[in-house]
Amino acid sequence: MVLCKVRTLAVYFDSLNENNLPVFSGGDLVSGRVVVEVTGDVRVQRLNITARGVAKVRWTESRNAGANTAYTQNYTEEVEYLRHYDTLIGEDRDEDTPEEGATVLHTGLHEFAFSFNLPQMALATSFEGKHGSVRYWVKAELHRPWMMPVKAKKEFIVFEHIDINTPLLLAPQAGTKEKTLCCWFCASGPISLSAKIERKGYTPGESIQIFAEVENCSSRVVVPKAALYQTQTFFAKGKGKQIQQLVSNLRGDPLQQGKSQSWEGKLLKIPPVSPSILDCPIIRVEYALVVYVDIPGGLNLSLSLPLVIGTIPLHACASRTSSISSNCGSVGWLGLPERPEAPPSYSDLAISEEHRRDCLQGCDRPEGGGEDQTLLTYITEFRYLPPPLYSEVDPYPDSMEAADVCRSDVCPSR
Repeated sequence: MVLCKVRTLAVYFDSLNENNLPVFSGGDLVSGRVVVEVTGDVRVQRLNITARGVAKVRWTESRNAGANTAYTQNYTEEVEYLRHYDTLIGEDRDEDTPEEGATVLHTGLHEFAFSFNLPQMALATSFEGKHGSVRYWVKAELHRPWMMPVKAKKEFIVFEHIDINTPLLLAPQAGTKEKTLCCWFCASGPISLSAKIERKGYTPGESIQIFAEVENCSSRVVVPKAALYQTQTFFAKGKGKQIQQLVSNLRGDPLQQGKSQSWEGKLLKIPPVSPSILDCPIIRVEYALVVYVDIPGGLNLSLSLPLVIGTIPLHACASRTSSISSNCGSVGWLGLPERPEAPPSYSDLAISEEHRRDCLQGCDRPEGGGEDQTLLTYITEFRYLPPPLYSEVDPYPDSMEAADVCRSDVCPSR
């Protein structure tokens, strides 16, 4: 006797990236197969799939309200981006008559194709955080008469593309700060920090070129540093929860009193990180480059330059434009004026009416003779005549031009 049972129920996607992962974007077609392996003849009431995409936030806060009493508050919020339902076998029927219209699957493997389109809208990028997540999945459910359904679930990844080749994300980011240290009645000189990066948008794997100038006029030894931070912000019930994580950092050389240090394009590599999430109402993922001066025994002097981590890398032409704009903007670092001299005004170049009249009178009374006098007489004669009217009839036909050529020195004499 063969025991009838479902050995395998699995979901497979047709399109995989180079890392064998199912990755899609808004508007893409998601297709795949539900594979069922059975032993013996299995009666199936229906086989359906459900595709969902949900951003979910959850955290708990506890407060002591007395010696033995604790107050606990749960914060939860959810936003749905995708909901798709499809029946691959059978149809939805009354549970009181499960045997009616059942489909028999014989021993072996059975494949059932499915497909659906992601919404043409700004979807939230797949994300896993401490207090929230954005997940997309396809779940298959196999229903048999008088038995518990068999379920299988497979997640897929969604990237909401961010193109860094836009004027806003190609604009340089810069800032300047200064701080004076004081201890009781003794005050030391200021510490100044200036920093600049070529643009605001980057993609994972790139390196950020940091241009910085640090001047230490204090009595302490300070160290210039830079760090890339990721900030996760979760919103629920009108309240926010924030988590900041260090992504990458670098360190400069210690700076003695009265010394200065310059970074001429010091590189900070961006590791593989999640793209920025800026459009989700309950989850935000933001990045910032913090260039700071580590001051022993005091509060650090820091500059925060916001960044956007995108998915579409920099184009070649955009790279050249960004480099040119960065070089033009960095003229001030060399002590040269950042703005070019303004062009002269029209009033400085325009010729006055009196000067024009004198020039024309000079043309009417030429002092020379010969060819110069003839040319000036020609200019004076036609000075006030209108231009000739347009006509499609050639006033100089080819025959006349040929005759003129023959009369010139080019034609041999007869």
